[in-house]
Amino acid sequence: GFYPSFILPSPGEVWRRWQEFYQQRLFLHHFAATFFEAFGGFCVAAATALPLSYFLAGNPFLEKIFTPYIVGLQAVPILALAPLLVIWFGFGMTSKVLVAALAAFFPILTNGVVGFRGTDRRFREMMAIMGADRKTIFWQLEIPSALPVLFGGLRLGLTLSVIGAVVGEFAGAGRGLGYLVNSARGNFDTPLIFVALMGLAFLGIGFYLLLSGLEYLAVPWKRRQSR
Repeated sequence: GFYPSFILPSPGEVWRRWQEFYQQRLFLHHFAATFFEAFGGFCVAAATALPLSYFLAGNPFLEKIFTPYIVGLQAVPILALAPLLVIWFGFGMTSKVLVAALAAFFPILTNGVVGFRGTDRRFREMMAIMGADRKTIFWQLEIPSALPVLFGGLRLGLTLSVIGAVVGEFAGAGRGLGYLVNSARGNFDTPLIFVALMGLAFLGIGFYLLLSGLEYLAVPWKRRQSR
């Protein structure tokens, strides 16, 4: 009650604004746009970063060649790249998916290299001596041993993909929670900004819980070790 609502709204004002926006069927419209942009970007990042991380983990020489370029690209702020992607690919979902993919790509790639490189060489040699082919070693040794580290990178990448989608919406969009923040800011509708921020927080928590559940099912030995 010490500040006007356009500076710091009360929880009651935020709740009432959310109800108004929800009843107009606009909140789910913007929430779904950011959801698909973030999740699509994460899928693109995972589909490219995981194979590349496995390739680089098995080829140290090539890793030394490509690492400076990867680090250089990572050093460029995603906020600076987003306007370019919007100019090149338009104001639709494609540019937002690409921005989200760039945000999620590097943590997935880094954790993938660390995870695949952490496979115990003695186990690999033992399986080879026992007659296991390359495919069997990959699926039964390298993937299971790397899964805990891979899931760490995937969780971080999925969370960052939400940030990437919002940055893309800031650069230019007609819908999404980031667009909602931009629009509400211009209208001094601070309660609506809090509504959008709560939606983003809920989206990030939901993504984190989703991957934590998948890790719980995919890495049962880690579950047993924590008991």
